This record gives sequence, C-alpha cells and structure tokens, in this order.
Amino acid sequence: MTGALRVVAPGLMTTVQDLGRRGYQHLGVPVSGALDHVSLRAANLLVGNPAGTAALEIFYQGPTLAVEADSVRIALAGGAAPIDILAPDGGSRRLAAFESARLVRGERLRIGPLTGSASAYLAVEGGFAIPPVLGSLSTLTRGGIGGFEGRALRSGDVLPLRLGAAPEREEIMLPPLHLAPPKRIRVVPGPQEDYFTPAGRATLLETTYTVSQASDRMGMRLDGPRLEHSEKGYNIVSDGTAPGSIQVPGNGLPIILLADRQTTGGYPKIATVISADLPALGRMMPGSRIAFAAVEIEAAEAAARELEAEIAALPSQIAPARRTAAIDEARLLAENLVSGVVSASDPGPA
Repeated sequence: MTGALRVVAPGLMTTVQDLGRRGYQHLGVPVSGALDHVSLRAANLLVGNPAGTAALEIFYQGPTLAVEADSVRIALAGGAAPIDILAPDGGSRRLAAFESARLVRGERLRIGPLTGSASAYLAVEGGFAIPPVLGSLSTLTRGGIGGFEGRALRSGDVLPLRLGAAPEREEIMLPPLHLAPPKRIRVVPGPQEDYFTPAGRATLLETTYTVSQASDRMGMRLDGPRLEHSEKGYNIVSDGTAPGSIQVPGNGLPIILLADRQTTGGYPKIATVISADLPALGRMMPGSRIAFAAVEIEAAEAAARELEAEIAALPSQIAPARRTAAIDEARLLAENLVSGVVSASDPGPA
C-alpha cells in the first residue's frame, strides 16, 4: 500500500527541495535546490537517505503533517523548533532536532516556529514519490516547475512516499550543527568591481548591512549605505550569474543572488560570496546583520574543501538517540509514595 503525508497546515513557506537542477542554465532554467545544503544532507543522513534526496525546506514556521502510511521515519535538521508527535488518542511526545523518529498511521507531526535559523529540512526515509522535472525534485515557484505542483505546500496536499512503511530499528541522532553565521561573510571581489568607485568598494567591506524583509529564495536584498557606481554606470551587457553574486542596481543597494536566481543579469556584480558561506546565508532571517570580508580565490577554495570535510565527517558523529522511558501513570498513582505525615510545629518526643 502506498503511503503519504497529508498537509494539515503548510507552514509559512514549505517546498520540496533537493541539491538542485543542474545542467540547464544555458536554457535559462535556474538551479534552485536547498539554500542550506548542509542541513539537508544532515537530515537525509539521519533517516538513511542519499545526501541529495529531496526533503521539505521549511522557512520560519513549520507545517503540521498527518501520517497516512503504515509508518514513516523522519528527521529535522536546521533551525531549532518545537517538534511534537501527536497521537490519535490525544497523547503527544516531543522530538529533538537532529534526531530520527518513526511515526505510525494516524499520528501527526507538528513543527513550530524556527529559532536560530530561518530554515530547516524535514527528510523522510525513502523520499517522496514525486516525478522529477529535468532531473530534480526542487521547486522553482517562479517557473511553476518541480516539487509538488511547482509551488509551496497548501493545506490538503497529499505527498506520496516511496516507502509505505519504515523498518523498525534503533533511532539515531547528531550533535546540533554549528549553524550561526560567521561574523563576516567572505567574498571574492568582482567580476565587475571596476564599475564601482574606490569609495563604493570600501563601503561594501566596511559597513554592516541588514537583511531586508523583501528577501526571498531568488535574492537576499540588503538595506544600508548605497554603493557608489563609477562613471561606467550601473548597466552591463547581460552575462551569467553565479550563486552568491552580489548585484548592485541603480539604487546602490546590494542583492546577493541565491538558489532561484536568474541565469543572466545586466547589473554589475561587485563581489561574489564564497561557496562555503552560502549555506549561512540560507539561515539568515530578515533583520539579521551582515558584514563582508574580502578573500583570495585560494582561500575560498580551501574553505570549500574544509566544509566538504566537515560534511564527510558527519556519519562518524552519529549516536543512538536518547529516549526517555514513558511514565506509567496508572502504576505511579497506585503506589503508596507517602509513608507518613509529620507536623512542622510539633516538637516531637521530649
């Protein structure tokens, strides 16, 4: 029997994402994929999936999902959140982030508001039985492709699962990952830094910006001092964009291009965020403060290797999940836990 998760409440912005739709940018198709691939990989590791298996990317407020399968194994990685497993009889138990759990038919999974990160990833063992688009399950909402009907989840959606039942085994956990962003996001100058005055280039590196409420998966808009363009202006012949490109339109306010970015753009790019720091951007909430530091390409490559080594080491950190035994309330109430009564005012025997 095919299993599914039914969406009772969708959360604020919940989409299906994997590691992206690669190989089609020459056709104008963005890569998309998880903004925080580190947390995606950690969630998949906890349920026994390959690292790039599609999961639910959750922003700010999590969904409530009903289990319509014999059983399903899940794990949440990323921002901390209250994670409650609700039984049909009204009972509940709480699950920690970075910990796997097996739910059975009729139970509900309720994920509350995220803290410590704007995003989190809910992986299910076996993944979702959703047909890929151009080789990926990632959702591109602007194009209406991929994921579940090319859009964010809505109440009443039914997400089919590849496994109708999750095998019984010991549940596992990871120590919480260090998800706090670095004090300064590292960037490599260019490719069009000559379109900015020396003062404009200095402003980027000497100023603290604020993540705008207008940010989304396409681009992180920053509020703060304007960057001064040179006499070359603020238009270029459109060229290819890279993940982390910092475009600066005519208003002088930087925009960091993210997973759903356009494949080409006609605004000059003052710098590019290094790949090792991109997952940190996917965790930053509107209102967060962000500062930049320039590094050489060699340092960016070394940071990328270091991050991949940290991800490769995650399996060695797996441990059995800590489980608190359920309290037998009937037995507890039946026990005579008080053997006598004393008076605080009675001085007792002379």
